[in-house]
Amino acid sequence: MTALAVSSAVDPLRRTLADKLRLQLADDIVRGTLAPGVALDETELARRFDVSRTPVREAIRTLAASGLVQLRAHRAAVVARPGSTQLEGMFEVMANLEALCAGFAAERMSGTERAMLEAIHEKLRILIQSGDPQRYYEVNEAFHSAIYAGAHNAYLAEVTLTTRARVQPFRRAQFRNLGRIAKSHQEHDRVGQAILRGERGVAASAMHAHIVTVREAYAIYSESH
Repeated sequence: MTALAVSSAVDPLRRTLADKLRLQLADDIVRGTLAPGVALDETELARRFDVSRTPVREAIRTLAASGLVQLRAHRAAVVARPGSTQLEGMFEVMANLEALCAGFAAERMSGTERAMLEAIHEKLRILIQSGDPQRYYEVNEAFHSAIYAGAHNAYLAEVTLTTRARVQPFRRAQFRNLGRIAKSHQEHDRVGQAILRGERGVAASAMHAHIVTVREAYAIYSESH
């Protein structure tokens, strides 16, 4: 899987209606606008977002995988929140998968892929000044996807992307913490520099620490909302 193939999978310009709807619903749930136990009426949501019921169903199914929605047979799905143990387990797996990707990338990235990673990292640095957490998050996805692709293991990239989709609402929310964007960039710098130097162990350790910090940052955000 090439870097282009992985990065295009998260290109915000190519998001489907279900993706956009999922992001909005995830935000509403994580922020508490949609409280646990609230029924998600497909017809009402389709009318609210001016879409058909098909993307609504797709969005609800994806949110269920993140633990934000509970599916019920022959009844409307309801808003839920993953328990702390479930969320901890999801982030534990995410941290180890991304660490594995970073370690492999340090050994296997081509010169072109390394240059691409540096370019994305620089773009993130510029975005720190914008104060736009959504845009930073979108480019942040490209940074991580470039590392998955640079690991040159298509199966690992696929599993990591699937896991990331499950924790995506929580990773996205943590960027709303004051000062979090700048700190995230510093963590990326440690990961990126280790990859560029070809230091597999250092890159893996730095990435693992980064995802652990993401989990902690989400916990801080969650406690304040």
